[in-house]
Amino acid sequence: MRQFVVVGLGRFGSSVAETLSSKGCQVLAIDINEEKVQGLSEVVAQAVCIDATDEKALKAVGIRSIDVAIVSIGGNIESSVLITLVLKELGIKEIIAKAVTKDHGKVLERVGADRVVFPERDMGTRIANALTSPKVSEHIDLSSECSIIEIKAPQEFIGRSLKQLNLRVEYGLNIVAIKSKDIKGGEAVNPTPEADYKIRPQDKLMIVGPNKNIEKLKKKA
Repeated sequence: MRQFVVVGLGRFGSSVAETLSSKGCQVLAIDINEEKVQGLSEVVAQAVCIDATDEKALKAVGIRSIDVAIVSIGGNIESSVLITLVLKELGIKEIIAKAVTKDHGKVLERVGADRVVFPERDMGTRIANALTSPKVSEHIDLSSECSIIEIKAPQEFIGRSLKQLNLRVEYGLNIVAIKSKDIKGGEAVNPTPEADYKIRPQDKLMIVGPNKNIEKLKKKA
């Protein structure tokens, strides 16, 4: 199992550390604030209070055994960039860094971040999508032009098979999974629906494709 380090234990960093730990992952949590470290000391495998810009301090806590680093320092841009650079030089295989602006993100990529995330921006986008499209319960951007959405089956889809709907031809979209109500009232996910599967009233469709085509489908919902 891969080992993780989370540097910066604000709301985003703490949430990432707690979630990884709940899934059975080995997590090293780092922050310069003793109180934040203590707050996670019983949740993760190891929590330490050190200055993550200090290469010697990182080596002392076994950073070189880590597979994935999450740099979740957003407020201090200089520190997040320096920490990303230090982690890269120490040979961390994968670095995911939180950014607060586009320029911040560009710098992080240049100094070694393999992936840059914008939690506040992304959450804002999700909220806006939910408000403007009430039947869309999830919207994940894969790129600036392509997304995955989870949408309640439009009324005109009910009772029709996937073959009859033929979304690939009609909309240039693909259904990658279907969520249906199970006998206990919960949700069951069908990741490989057959062509003759007929859409039911409570079904939710996981659809992937170009954003412009998704917008056309939303109008049907």
